[in-house]
Amino acid sequence: MKRPLLSTLLSLVLALGLALGAGGCSRSFLPVAEASPWEAVELPSRSNPLDLAFTDDRHGLLVGSNRLILETGDGGASWQERALELPAEENFRLLSIDFRGQEGWIAGQPGLLLHSDDGGQSWTRLLLDTKLPGEPYLITALGPNQAELATNVGAIYASTDGGSTWQAKVGDAAGALRDLRRGRDGSYVGVSSLGNYFATWEPGQGAWQPHQRISSQRLQSMGQQPDGQLWMLSRGAQMRFDGTADDPESWAKPVVPIVNGYGYLDMAWDPTGAIWAGGGSGTLLMSRDGGHNWSTDPVGLRQGTNFSRIVFTADDKGFVLGERGHLLRWVG
Repeated sequence: MKRPLLSTLLSLVLALGLALGAGGCSRSFLPVAEASPWEAVELPSRSNPLDLAFTDDRHGLLVGSNRLILETGDGGASWQERALELPAEENFRLLSIDFRGQEGWIAGQPGLLLHSDDGGQSWTRLLLDTKLPGEPYLITALGPNQAELATNVGAIYASTDGGSTWQAKVGDAAGALRDLRRGRDGSYVGVSSLGNYFATWEPGQGAWQPHQRISSQRLQSMGQQPDGQLWMLSRGAQMRFDGTADDPESWAKPVVPIVNGYGYLDMAWDPTGAIWAGGGSGTLLMSRDGGHNWSTDPVGLRQGTNFSRIVFTADDKGFVLGERGHLLRWVG
């Protein structure tokens, strides 16, 4: 009676193994890299870091949940707490920060927009129209007194007078978004709050262009590769790399580097051209061949956190932002 059952189980295991082997794009384990280009940086707070920006090679600011704002003077090797002159009873979530030289901007929720012209030493709170569609989500410094503000429903506004007035750049919003990215060319891509579609917008278009998701897996986040093509992360630990501006609904088969129960939250390219993907429970993966082969970063494995953001700056600084005060710094 036991032999038929055993035979059936072995057949199922063999069939599953053949199926995974035939796919050639997913594994249950990955090799751990012998060395890591990252070092863990201790932060003086357990709040979640959400974004950072630098005024020069050494000085920068980091923002996050629970009004978190930290300052560094050594390129991000160490950070000290700062304070913002905001009402004590309001618990702001500082989502986005950007600098162009000494001029800086911070966008947060609920309804927060700050401006600085002295490298972040002091900040002025700007009043936002109560009819602003959505909440501030992403701020981009563009030049002297110039910035672009995007909200969590895809409203996009530009200012050329230091934030005193704002002009709408798109007529219709994209709908509630969970993720929104701006490309170097001023285009945007956003993922709906439910992950069931994504939308794109380019300068000059009157409205967002919606696109259905590629598979049954809900979308998590999207952005631009260094060459301007799109990348996509979906539930089920799926990655796609080949979206184009000409046909954003045409994608090749997904890449699934590892099946470990954790999804990916962000992706970025380091100064050497390697791809990094971060996600749940210390998941930090790296590929040097365009996403065909992957390894696990040993420093990431030791961090008890979810990696939500990977940032590489124009001058080749790099950081991985994790929940509960975790931060990794690129040391090459």
